[in-house]
Formats: sequence, structure tokens, C-alpha cells
Amino acid sequence: MDQRVADFLEELYADGRAHDAVLEDRLARRRNVEPDTARLLSLLIRAKGARDVLELGTSNGYSTLWLAEAVGATGGRVVSIDVEEDRTLQAAANLARAGLRDAVELRTGDAAELLRASPDGAWDLIFLDAERPAYVAYWPDLVRVLRPSGLLAVDNVLSHADQVADFRATVEADPRVSWALAPTGAGALLAVRG
Repeated sequence: MDQRVADFLEELYADGRAHDAVLEDRLARRRNVEPDTARLLSLLIRAKGARDVLELGTSNGYSTLWLAEAVGATGGRVVSIDVEEDRTLQAAANLARAGLRDAVELRTGDAAELLRASPDGAWDLIFLDAERPAYVAYWPDLVRVLRPSGLLAVDNVLSHADQVADFRATVEADPRVSWALAPTGAGALLAVRG
């Protein structure tokens, strides 16, 4: 990774932690992914040679930067969606500052609608870090839009285990996928479509 991008990621993560520490309202926080999880996602993109990457939950673009930097090595692209326009604008500014804006298509909208509109097998890798109560409803489309051998990575499965218990049970019971839990960061559930 380019040192300038690495330095900016470190700065952005520290700023996000400081920002979140003073806010009571969870929805006002940036809730950036942990650096360990971001590194894992970057590694998985490279290892799979993933070219079509979807991120559900952009926030200020911290994880998006990691994804964009990784698809630079595969010749790929990232589509990232967030429901809040202000977050999309923050992400655009952060991606531009890092010199990675061209690798990402940012959208503001409903993740469920984007999933429904995606063709079958459209994505090599999907990173899910959005509003956890919606995950079970996303599942049929998540599986449908993953390519064979496509990878789904879901954040916060250990830190918010109670909020994703139904989703984990849904994933673990589905014979179309193989799954594993990576106990890094806040916990990442990884599922590969067979």
C-alpha cells in the first residue's frame, strides 16, 4: 500500500474514533470498521482477484478506501451505497483526498433496492456493514447476486452478536454457502457461495 494512503487511513480511523467517542446517538457515529477487518478484506480481494466489489454501508468511506486500494491490484471497481447523502459526500471527499475516487462508484440509496436491481452473480465480493435488522431480509438477494465462489463478509458479528443472531442462523442453515467466523476486529462472518 502506498505510504500516503496508509497514513491517511490511520488519520481517518483516529478521527473517526475521536468523533464517535463523544456522541451518544449511534446513528450519528461513523462506526468505522476495525483496521484488522479492513486489512482482511483487502487481503481477500487480492487473494480472490475480486474485480466487482459491493459495499453496503459506506459511512465516511474508511472501509471504502481499503476496498478501493485493493481493487487497484485486481483492475476492479467498487460500488458503495449508503442511505445518507451526507455520508456519501464525506466518502467522496475522503476518496478524492486519497487519490482513489476513480475506483469507486458511490451511491446514496436503499441497499435492498440495489440488491434487488443487481443481476444474478453480479458480485465477486460483498462487504455488509449496514443496519443489522435488515440483514435477514437481504439474504435471498445477497446469495443470488454473489457469483459462484463469491464471498460475503459481514462485520460486527461478535460485537453485536445478539443483533445478528437470526442472520447468522439463516446463513449457517443455507446449504448454498460455506461459512466461517473470523474473530478479528468486531468479528467477521465470511460466507462463500458454492
